[in-house]
Amino acid sequence: MRSNVLARTLVSVAAVAGLAAGGLATASTSFAASQPAADTAVSSRTITIQAVNNLGLNTERAKNWQCLLRDTGYNPGAIDGQLGTASWKAAQTKFNEMGFNAGTVDGVVGPNTIKALQRYLNFHDYSLDVDGIAGTKTRAAFWDYNGLPFC
Repeated sequence: MRSNVLARTLVSVAAVAGLAAGGLATASTSFAASQPAADTAVSSRTITIQAVNNLGLNTERAKNWQCLLRDTGYNPGAIDGQLGTASWKAAQTKFNEMGFNAGTVDGVVGPNTIKALQRYLNFHDYSLDVDGIAGTKTRAAFWDYNGLPFC
């Protein structure tokens, strides 16, 4: 079912691209593709999700966070300023071991991870609502916390 929806979406996008490129012929050939052909094209491609979420930090401040994780015994992977799965797994493990309950250590920045980050930041004298939403105040506190170089 999902592949049919994705295939139709891809066909529609191709039609729009064809129209934008200036040819109705291109658009009509996009619609002319049979459903099995579209399904084959979709099923043969691997879709990956980029798992980088810096929560508003620039590269320098994200590196500071990665260095803090590393220096406190948690492996964030490469110190590259990109908070990806390895960095968030390290943070989730740290939060869980500190009792801030990040939940499953999967590297996904969901509500439980945000709540744990909010608890962590509150432990460091930030007054955040623990609501699991990475809103303006949470992002500002995370930015401020990572202003000092840990590297």
